[in-house]
Amino acid sequence: MEQKKLVVVAGPTAVGKTKLSVALAKKIGGEIISADSMQVYRGMDIGSAKIRPEEMDGVRHHLIDVLDPSEPFDVVRFQSLAKQAMTEIISRGKIPILAGGTGFYIQSVVYDIDFTENDADPSFRRMLAGCKDPAYLHAMLEKADPEAAKAIHPNNIRRTIRALEFYQKTGSRISEHNQREREKTSPYRLCYFVLTQERSRVYEKINRRVDDMLSDGLVDEVRHLKEQGLTPEMTSMKGLGYAEMLRFLSGEIPYDEAVRLIKQNTRHFAKRQLTWFRREKDVVWINLDAYGSDEEKILREMLRILSEKGIVVTSNS
Repeated sequence: MEQKKLVVVAGPTAVGKTKLSVALAKKIGGEIISADSMQVYRGMDIGSAKIRPEEMDGVRHHLIDVLDPSEPFDVVRFQSLAKQAMTEIISRGKIPILAGGTGFYIQSVVYDIDFTENDADPSFRRMLAGCKDPAYLHAMLEKADPEAAKAIHPNNIRRTIRALEFYQKTGSRISEHNQREREKTSPYRLCYFVLTQERSRVYEKINRRVDDMLSDGLVDEVRHLKEQGLTPEMTSMKGLGYAEMLRFLSGEIPYDEAVRLIKQNTRHFAKRQLTWFRREKDVVWINLDAYGSDEEKILREMLRILSEKGIVVTSNS
């Protein structure tokens, strides 16, 4: 039985994944599955840098605008929805392109990670969720699973709780489980591109993108979500840009500080993204600077690699 094809276009935030993934999809007859934890939410367009309909350029996109912001979303649900989308795409004779920057989401699909050992324990989760001190929870994780604690940001309560829950339920460490899963061979005929660029260029793009989001109405978007009853504890409101602006709108910090934090936190996030992708074993790095950021040159190289891997028939189109 022939292996199903899968292309990944990943990389740090603001590097240029959206535009390039659309151009690549048009070249190879692909459809795009968004691997983004915020673009899945309706009404969260500006802060998530969600692709606009006109930017899709006729390419079909999946996992965008499928949930209300009040709904939880995690890697297990993402994996399920992404695999459904892949089945539909392949049934139409198209190639699925997983595009985004959420490394764990991408990994869950690429290596078909098994989450059955980490089924939810509602009572234990409720007990931990009652603790409002992220530092205390993270200290608990440092004792139970030091490697997981290194990989999970102290403010990421959801992932911290998931790791503690896994340890409580199985008696083993989620870091060890994830390492075993990471060592799996992908069941797909895979090409896993990661776009990169000189760090200062990426940071410059991030700062410019945040300025554009503010000009486009980020404050009003978050204000509207707040008026709908969304709170900082909800998954959607933990996203970059949303969390900081919610603090501003709640009178916790001044506007200038919120903007500074969005830029700083996004830069830190981009650094963590690159650290994640460097750990992945099947990555093909595409350094945009090596091609002068020339889209046609980059596409030619990507098509050449796809041809080598037997995912497309020709190296040019």
